[in-house]
Amino acid sequence: MEQLSLYKESESIARVIASSGVFQIELLEHVGEKDYPELIEISNHLAKDYGKKAILTKATIHRYFNKPGSLPFIARYRGEIIGYIIGVPLEELSHEPWARLDENFGKGNTLYTYAFVIKSHYKGNGYAKMLKRVYLSWAKKRETVRYITGHVELGISSRFSGDVRIINRVENWQGTGKTFEYYRRDLHPDQSHLQKNNPPLAARI
Repeated sequence: MEQLSLYKESESIARVIASSGVFQIELLEHVGEKDYPELIEISNHLAKDYGKKAILTKATIHRYFNKPGSLPFIARYRGEIIGYIIGVPLEELSHEPWARLDENFGKGNTLYTYAFVIKSHYKGNGYAKMLKRVYLSWAKKRETVRYITGHVELGISSRFSGDVRIINRVENWQGTGKTFEYYRRDLHPDQSHLQKNNPPLAARI
């Protein structure tokens, strides 16, 4: 029994959500230790633009990827992991001052895009767009999630489709010397009138 438990810990549990030939996107229900090295190696591609904090460790993989409420997807090409995107509940980032200052902190209605990366060799093939599209689609399916937020380089969020607003700007993000913007995407802008007439339960108590 103990051997079986250890085996499960080492193996990832995932569901194929979308596929096109040799490319597929999987929803991770549990990240096993066998996939840690690939995920950590891929995260190094984020360091140049997002700072060293973007590099995954075993601790951050376990904390964010395997956390109930998180929304992690990986992209595979011929079985090899080539990228990932993960949304985590905003409240999981309570150690970050900017997260606590978000007006939706504590409401349980926001997913923060903790990381989104595709290996440079596979960019330009539409894989990143497919991965992001799946992520947003699944986020919309969650009844409790109303917003997606994230930090991107200045000017990037203006390319996003949908109802996207810049909440603030951060100079020298994570010591990169670059200005980043904190954006918020409303997944259900057509329900704004419902939000006003029926505030969240927490606000009514």
